[in-house]
Amino acid sequence: MKAALLWLETRRQFVLYCVIGASGATLDFLVYALLVREAQLHYEIANAIGYASGTVLSFFLNAHFNFKIRDALPLRFLSFCGVGLLGLAMSVGILFLTVGHLGWDKYLAKLVTIVAVVLLQYNLNRLISFKK
Repeated sequence: MKAALLWLETRRQFVLYCVIGASGATLDFLVYALLVREAQLHYEIANAIGYASGTVLSFFLNAHFNFKIRDALPLRFLSFCGVGLLGLAMSVGILFLTVGHLGWDKYLAKLVTIVAVVLLQYNLNRLISFKK
């Protein structure tokens, strides 16, 4: 138990980044579901709005609570969105390779993409978007 607490404490920023990311993903899904079901919006438009909502929430929570950055927010937000697009491209590439060419199970492949993308985005956002 003590070792687990020590591990969490030394990786507090990464753990908080993951928790914030989960909250952004939850908002994304809820907005998407609400827009598709209640507003009967086309799923692709609802997806874009949901994704944008989750991204905005994740950025501001990370800026305020995790990285504690308050300067140059518009530029940092653009950087955060750019990192998000890189993560999306990486996810698409991994799925294309693992499912399309290597024949992996699509759910296992998606789990691999999540791990890889979280690690990529955390490090890029830490070093670029939220650099002090």
